[in-house]
This record gives sequence, C-alpha cells and structure tokens, in this order.
Amino acid sequence: MSHVDFYFDFSSPFAYLGATQIEAIAERAGATLSWKPMFLGGVFKAVDTPMVPFFELSEQKRRYIATDMQRWAKWWDVSFNFPSQFPMMTVKPLRMCLTLDNPAPFIHRVFAAYWSEGLDISTDDILAQCCKEVDLDPALVQKASDPEVKAKLQAATSEAIENGVFGAPTSIIDGHVFWGQDRMDMVEKALGGWVPPVLD
Repeated sequence: MSHVDFYFDFSSPFAYLGATQIEAIAERAGATLSWKPMFLGGVFKAVDTPMVPFFELSEQKRRYIATDMQRWAKWWDVSFNFPSQFPMMTVKPLRMCLTLDNPAPFIHRVFAAYWSEGLDISTDDILAQCCKEVDLDPALVQKASDPEVKAKLQAATSEAIENGVFGAPTSIIDGHVFWGQDRMDMVEKALGGWVPPVLD
C-alpha cells in the first residue's frame, strides 16, 4: 500500500488548500496518510528563506498569487478568505495536533477557522472552541505548553527539514518531494505507482 506524508503549518494558505484535498486523494489511491505538523518559521530559518515570503514578492507577483489562491479555492469549491491578521503564530495548534491520535478533524477545523472565518487561532479561547466543535476536550489547549509537547514540535520540524521540506504544503511519497497545493495531481499519480524523474 502506498503512503503519503503531508507536511503543513496552519500559517500557509496553500497548506490549507492542499489539506482540503489530500484525504480524498489518498482514499482514491488506496493509500495511507500521515499528517505532519511542522513550524514553518523554523523551516524557513533553516533554509534561509524570508519569514514571510509573500511580503518579499514584487507587487505584480503578490497580486497574482493572491488571485491564484482564490482561483484554487473556487476550483476545489472550498471557502477561502484571506484573514486580516497575517501572518499568524501557529505553534499552539501545531503542538496540539501532536497530542492527538486522529488529528484530522481538529486540523480541518483550525484551518477553516483561520482561512475561511478569519479567527485568531493563536488564542486559547478560539482553540478551545475548535476543540469543542470536533468533540475534543478543551483542556487540550493547556497541553500545548507542556515541555514534552514543545519538544515534539521541534523534533517534527527538524524531521521535515531533514526530509527535504522547504515550504508548505509538502507531500512526500517514497522519498519524492512534492511542494505546493498545485502538485496534487502528481501526488495522486505517484500514489498510484508513477515514479517521477529525479536529478542525478
């Protein structure tokens, strides 16, 4: 059975868009899926990328990328509204994911809270509400401050970097790295057995 690791951070609009599709892709391919939360800021620092790459683009490219986000949302028929608070500190919900055996419902709820509803997902109140809405104990929010859970996110981020991740979302299949929500067709094909070319 094929398998995909899906690396993400709630801070990325493209990770949100990709996250709306990855489960269906894995299901169609008969593949298993692992959600891989990581702190994108730590990845960017390690690979010498600006903390908010979007702000470093030319005005023309920023306008194009903003339009492209809307296009992808419409293409996949998902709700998308660029939040007024951007960038967003996301370490709390990322750490919370790492305490869950089945993080998918929480992941989808937090992504939607930020990228559809514009809520401040760095706050305890909003995260507690997200927990309630997916039948999780709101006390989960407090676990984000545990030193052991903090260490888990640090380790997860280091793992991402070691595996060649440099942005979000990143899907990895048999060592092949696919960056971006716009590579989902390739992800699905790879899960079906396609072997992409690699540089020598």
